[in-house]
Amino acid sequence: MKYLGIDYGLKNVGIAISDESLKFAFPLVVLQNSEILIYDIARICKENNVVGVVVGESKDFGQRDNEIMKEIKPFVERLKTELKVPIIFHPEFMTSVEAERLQGKNNMHDASAAALILKSYLDTNHG
Repeated sequence: MKYLGIDYGLKNVGIAISDESLKFAFPLVVLQNSEILIYDIARICKENNVVGVVVGESKDFGQRDNEIMKEIKPFVERLKTELKVPIIFHPEFMTSVEAERLQGKNNMHDASAAALILKSYLDTNHG
């Protein structure tokens, strides 16, 4: 049993995966936000026996939806149609900044942000 974490962006989408014990989250891949994004995610879920998907919920300091949420909400609805696993929003706040602080900016930066979102969810709900 594994969970998938997603850090959604307009150009790139970071993907992370948990271990079977739901204790750890690992950066997996950065996908281009393209027409085949949903199918790429569905393939990854199938290959890894994913039982749930955690998507970062982007809010501002006042707990209002950030502009990107206008894109994330329809994306999540498409995921729900394609995947037959629970899709869970989990608050994310400055995970991209934190990922960059921890490792510097590199080509797995978005996947590392997804791992931070997923790890927070796992600690909160499966810790």
